[in-house]
Amino acid sequence: MTAPLLTRGAYAKPGSSRFFKTGDWRTQKPQHHYQIAPCHHACPAGEDAQAYLAYMQADQPKKAWETIVAVNPIPAITGRVCPHPCESACNRGKYDEAIAIHAVERFLGDEAIAKNWDYPINKAVDLSAPEIAIVGAGPAGISAAYHLVKRGFRAIIFDEHTEAGGTLRTALPPYRLPRSVLDAELERILALDGITFQARSRLGRDMHLNELQAQYQAVFLALGAQRSVEWNIDGVVPRDLHSGFELLKEWVDIGNVPTSKSVAVIGAGNTAVDMARVMKRAGVAEVHLISHKPIPKPGIPVEEAMPAIPREVQEALEEGVIIHEYRGIRRLILLGERVIGVELVHMKKLMQPGGKLKRTAFEGTETILNVEQVIPAVGQVIDPTGIENLAGNNSHLHVDQWGEIVGHPGIYAGGDVTPNAGTVTAAVGDGRRVAEAIANTVDTSATNTDLTPIPFEKLNLHYYESAARIQEPILPVKQRIGEEEITTTLTAPLIATESQRCFSCGNCLACDNCWTLCPDSAVLKTKELATDGSHYVFDYDYCKGCGLCATECPCGFIEMIDEL
Repeated sequence: MTAPLLTRGAYAKPGSSRFFKTGDWRTQKPQHHYQIAPCHHACPAGEDAQAYLAYMQADQPKKAWETIVAVNPIPAITGRVCPHPCESACNRGKYDEAIAIHAVERFLGDEAIAKNWDYPINKAVDLSAPEIAIVGAGPAGISAAYHLVKRGFRAIIFDEHTEAGGTLRTALPPYRLPRSVLDAELERILALDGITFQARSRLGRDMHLNELQAQYQAVFLALGAQRSVEWNIDGVVPRDLHSGFELLKEWVDIGNVPTSKSVAVIGAGNTAVDMARVMKRAGVAEVHLISHKPIPKPGIPVEEAMPAIPREVQEALEEGVIIHEYRGIRRLILLGERVIGVELVHMKKLMQPGGKLKRTAFEGTETILNVEQVIPAVGQVIDPTGIENLAGNNSHLHVDQWGEIVGHPGIYAGGDVTPNAGTVTAAVGDGRRVAEAIANTVDTSATNTDLTPIPFEKLNLHYYESAARIQEPILPVKQRIGEEEITTTLTAPLIATESQRCFSCGNCLACDNCWTLCPDSAVLKTKELATDGSHYVFDYDYCKGCGLCATECPCGFIEMIDEL
């Protein structure tokens, strides 16, 4: 059939317009371009919050949970104790308020426990499969065991304690992580086929590294950092000095710590904040927290503020902890060997002649703080027992990007024993990467893709309405006297409402804009219910390249590229 001859008074017969392929005019054409969401990019465990929020929007909570545990097997735990860098990175935070991602994660973790959802592990465990030795049953070790089993390996976890959990159990106060939640989550993982937990087994005492190397295909060291950093002021140490980490473990273990009328806790991290709050619960009237860094607040860069979780800092202030920001200790004031006060000095970063910032004490800003007890909480380092040849004089073990200890093939490390981010989610991510690395010694097809997150500026905000972030119920200050959990898991309707606030950054949300608004009907839609970008097809024969679809895409999933 030939194209009809058109005259000035032209008319079109049915279907004749298909002969005029307007796509010949364009210089650019649209294409779908998935970009990783900032929340996904920021998560040390590798969680794709955009993906599981999309399942929540579709009322598929089990699918949402399965999306999380594809990378993180302990969402009921991380939903409570993680600092949630995903929320700091969330594009919605630049519009009104960040999505309460941790609340959704926590809800799904609790739902899985309550409904006993099965972990999505498809591979049956072969009793002849290689067995990997894991030393340490904290989040890194638990994560590694889970991901190894998913990949067809067997895992045996050795731990010196009678129960799994590592620092989650020994040093996290129950008001942050109830033991019922910890027990339920870990029991479900340890019950998986292919995982064996061997308690009361200490490296260097009950087994030795060379023995593990000889018996197992690979060894993963998830030992944690169990020694407090040594602390003194000009060589002066009080007689009754106890570190915050040691006292936290004592509080968690026996529910009691040595106290006095007034205490100064030194540090800015979670251990310091936890220690200060525990002291209030132990009945100390005056609890001071001395920090070189400022309290997290709007306008303070995240990297400059106290590294403790901001909501934990705020709750500490509510409970009566007095935080002295931008302060350091110049000297201890002793009566004999007993502390009766500390001299504080103002500290701030100043640019040095060499171009580097250095925290500097300001002469003339000294003040005296009368306290009867000083508790340093300035960090932990590794205990070298059993790993002397690996540790040397280092405070941590040095590993490559996959967690293999540099210079020691077949021996891996992760979690706090390495200089990682020092969080539970970072440890979970370490465990997963080590499992991938061990599996890749058999299957080398896996690749590591470095993706750039989609920026806020690429979203079309005209299609989103402002909506306030949900607020979790918090225990009143007067009731925070023991181990009661501070926050409460939100209900399903509230979680569903919060999930609807997600921008779906960088991924199709099936809004139909491109299909509806294309002036040339050059976007085709499949018969199936549209749920993602695969249900929309560009008909390049008739696309003029006007870019309207890309401009009106709410989530930045369509980009215009040059016609080649």
